Amino acid sequence: MEAVSLGRRLVSLARGERGANENQSVRRVAAMNGLSRRIVLASGIILAVWCGTVGAQGQPEGQLTIAFDASIAPTFLDPAETPGIGTPFVFLYAMHDALIKPLPGNDMAPCLAESWKESPDGLAYEFKLRQGLKFHNGDPFTADDVKFSFQRYKGAAAKLLHDRVKAVDVLDPYRVRFVLDKPWPDFLLFYATPATGAAWIVPRKYIEKVGEEGFRRQPVGLGPYRFVRQSPGVELVLEANEQYWRKKPSIKTVVIKGVPDRTTRLAMLKTGEADIGYLMVGVEAATIKADPKLRLVKVIPPAAWWLDFPEQWNPKSPWSDRRVRLAATMAVDKQALNEAERLGFSRLTGSIIPSVMEFALRLEPYPYDPTHAKRLLTEAGYPNGFDAGELTPLPPFTTMGEAVANYLAAVGIRTRVRGMERATFMEAWRTRSRQGVYVTVTAAPGNASSRIENFVISTAPYATGGYPDIDDLFRQQAQERDRGKRQALLHQIQRLMHERVMYGGIFEPATLHGIGPRVEEAGVGLSAQLYFTSPWEDMRLKKQ
Repeated sequence: MEAVSLGRRLVSLARGERGANENQSVRRVAAMNGLSRRIVLASGIILAVWCGTVGAQGQPEGQLTIAFDASIAPTFLDPAETPGIGTPFVFLYAMHDALIKPLPGNDMAPCLAESWKESPDGLAYEFKLRQGLKFHNGDPFTADDVKFSFQRYKGAAAKLLHDRVKAVDVLDPYRVRFVLDKPWPDFLLFYATPATGAAWIVPRKYIEKVGEEGFRRQPVGLGPYRFVRQSPGVELVLEANEQYWRKKPSIKTVVIKGVPDRTTRLAMLKTGEADIGYLMVGVEAATIKADPKLRLVKVIPPAAWWLDFPEQWNPKSPWSDRRVRLAATMAVDKQALNEAERLGFSRLTGSIIPSVMEFALRLEPYPYDPTHAKRLLTEAGYPNGFDAGELTPLPPFTTMGEAVANYLAAVGIRTRVRGMERATFMEAWRTRSRQGVYVTVTAAPGNASSRIENFVISTAPYATGGYPDIDDLFRQQAQERDRGKRQALLHQIQRLMHERVMYGGIFEPATLHGIGPRVEEAGVGLSAQLYFTSPWEDMRLKKQ
């Protein structure tokens, strides 16, 4: 399916052009006074229309229940904790809001920021904020909250952002300027897209009043739904924010239940206990597809599944030998996995970087060839195979992990599948001393550079080692403002990753969700950048 290119928009933004709102395209804020006056006037008119529209919409009604595919970690509700994966954005899109985020028809839609501009020297980015907004507790949204949220942020790429941003200047309550230490072509990508959670805004005064623990117990945001209560890990209850700037939600109450077991999610969908069942794959997906009362919907977001070999940097481990890593990759029948897990809808890949991303190099997967895989193991000194320890799949995709383990065992690589909760997995995945094999995925938007920064270079949070030549190439591309030269550097990195079999690419997954009969609009695929149901305010139940 077609995906809107996040990269093309980021390139235009890097030249100083601003994003478009959902109804009209507003060009870069220029220094021309006449143009500035017209933009201010237009913004006032648009804001008035929005306010009138929100007031005129009917009252939210009904309850939507979602069977989510993992336990709901409290960190998922706090933008400052966002790792370099897509899962937390399910909750951030509901409870919080960002300066800029993907919305239907625009991968860089202005949200809390009405507009932005880059200085000619590439050293400053100024954001003009939307006025008149309030957090769920009534506190007004201002530039102070933007600065506070950035300084508080400690998730994916936090060190990079804090190192590269020299200052955050509050110019007035509705203008904020980020000053860089040197030109950085990817600033907007790392700051203002779901590659990180840095531009998702939390209330400074509220957090200073209740403290971090108070915010964890009772989070407050700017999103279309406000927090009501939670049973950590088990259930989250949200209520419509009728003053949400973009659109008043039509559904009054949303209940999200953490249900890691896929068969239980299917049963809840069939009985009507749940209206949406997240990430329904394999037999359960086929069951939904065959049921006339249910719908199976899909989207192929910018995601990739791969085999992760964390011990490849240990010279005493079999995984330090490229032939062993290649044998493991060639042992896995990727198309058969696609058919079994995703009903054949996914795209096979030899990379961890989705082909739709900016600067991605399309790489075909190594072929399925168990005979050659055994030959490679023999050449590496393991004619009888070896015990590779634990194989850990991203929860709750146990069947995916079991299938990979069976393929590896067929060529002599013996593993034991280890299951764990999603939040525990995320902590383990970031541990540099982890061992065995990981079968994992991320659906966080970004570009090739952001993926490499998170997973490939020596200092990446999800890496256990790295190559000096790749680190050097990455530093070069991060400062290169010429698009063609930058793409060449990033393509060179991706070729080296593939040639060295740093990872075993599997597929770019079709994300499948089960939808019950009460749901009119589930929000799946409205933005090709997102794998989950979104925007929440666009979701609708059928009229009874």
